[in-house]
Amino acid sequence: MAVAVAAVGATLALSGSDSPLRGPFTLFFLLGAPATAVGAALRGLKPYPRTVVAVTGALAIDLLVAQGMLAVHRWSITGGIVAVTVLSALVLVPVLVRRHRGRAARDRG
Repeated sequence: MAVAVAAVGATLALSGSDSPLRGPFTLFFLLGAPATAVGAALRGLKPYPRTVVAVTGALAIDLLVAQGMLAVHRWSITGGIVAVTVLSALVLVPVLVRRHRGRAARDRG
């Protein structure tokens, strides 16, 4: 359900919709996508510290994207959503690849 809400938020923001759900769903996406990626990378931590670090990491990613875009005078809502999506994917994809390789090695062994 959370993935669906985040996907709807990103879609509403990228499409420029005037829906009243655009703001809350987009905010959920901006916090949820990087938090999920950071949380997946910190699999060895206990649940509570992992949640705290993941949410803090998500805020840091969002703030760094905003600061970087403002510094180069390229701020836009669409650009921010795309940048956060790309950074979240860059954190999440290597974790998923590493897990897949680990499973494949266990299945062979």
